[in-house]
Amino acid sequence: MNIHLLTVREILPADVAHLVNYWQQADEAYLLSMGADIHKIPPRSEMTAMLLDQIEKPYDQKQSYCIIWQYNGEAIGHSNTNQIQYGEEANMHLHIWKKDVRMKGLGSAFLKMTLPWFFNKLQLQCLICEPYALNPSPNKTLRKTGFKFEKEYVTTPGYLNFEQPVNRWILTRDDFMSQYPTSENEHA
Repeated sequence: MNIHLLTVREILPADVAHLVNYWQQADEAYLLSMGADIHKIPPRSEMTAMLLDQIEKPYDQKQSYCIIWQYNGEAIGHSNTNQIQYGEEANMHLHIWKKDVRMKGLGSAFLKMTLPWFFNKLQLQCLICEPYALNPSPNKTLRKTGFKFEKEYVTTPGYLNFEQPVNRWILTRDDFMSQYPTSENEHA
């Protein structure tokens, strides 16, 4: 796949149905592989209302902030933050919706384009990601994009998850600024 065809942008109301479909139509085996519990997926209407509400909120009031990942103009995934403490830190999640695009190494390129949005729009000092320790893809992506491994521990990392071992990865603002040229940071 040509990485020059990758773009990222903030979520729009028109994207909400695609994001909700990703969760609602995922099979149990896929959800388990990323540490999610199919029985904890909220109803479609609840997910839709929450996402639409967050799109409208100012950055300093968001509880969730989502960046859409596109390949050749088509939305194929997203990265979002939650547990946002504006001006301080947030937790990040990575998702590629289309099965045929997963495991192609695009996550790192998408994440590099997404990081300026999170750090700049939310004024973050620290970005945290705690993927399921048994899911190699996000762990590899985080390592490749400059996150530092802090520890592995057992927790329930989010409301959609079961208790599991997670790897805690951190990227500070200082590390972000030193690893990514200023020109790349200013567009978001």
